[in-house]
Amino acid sequence: MVLMNDWSARDIQKWEYVPLGPFNAKNFGTTISPWVVTMDALSPFRLPLEPKTDPEPLPYLVEKDSYQFDIKLFTAIQGENMTKPEVVTSSNFKYMYWSPRQQLVHHSVTGCNMRPGDLLGSGTISGTEPHEFGCLLELCWKGTKEVKLGESGEIRKFLKDGDDVIMTGYAQGMGYRVGFGKCTGKVLPAQQV
Repeated sequence: MVLMNDWSARDIQKWEYVPLGPFNAKNFGTTISPWVVTMDALSPFRLPLEPKTDPEPLPYLVEKDSYQFDIKLFTAIQGENMTKPEVVTSSNFKYMYWSPRQQLVHHSVTGCNMRPGDLLGSGTISGTEPHEFGCLLELCWKGTKEVKLGESGEIRKFLKDGDDVIMTGYAQGMGYRVGFGKCTGKVLPAQQV
């Protein structure tokens, strides 16, 4: 498992989402963290199985044991004029409705070939509280709210050229952590054509 930012061009995504779904808005860049953490390393952080009822899983998606994990997740933004990054959201992988195993099974049930090294994203991971919303679009409520970047005085409704986005995550054990490293990317200005 890695941390992954599948960058979205939200203005394009808004237009194409209905009826196409995100397509060209998500095909221009992906950033992953430097460490690949095995499922064996994450096994001490498995959570108890919680029944899913809305929607109720189809029979091939019913799990007999848990495959959800307690992984703390953080996203920070550092603008060009800021001296340090400011955390804008903290969430947890436990908020995923569908486990990684269920997502893989559902993706491949119709015959899609999966190979070692294939990269699948879980989707945005959001909790129930505003500070747990998993992306800037949710945090700023589609651009209607401002997100303050700590004491820097900067605010965001959307990312700006020069912004660094830093995602981190770890599972906390008794006296140790299993982490992924930093998943970092910088927003660059559009090239003039």
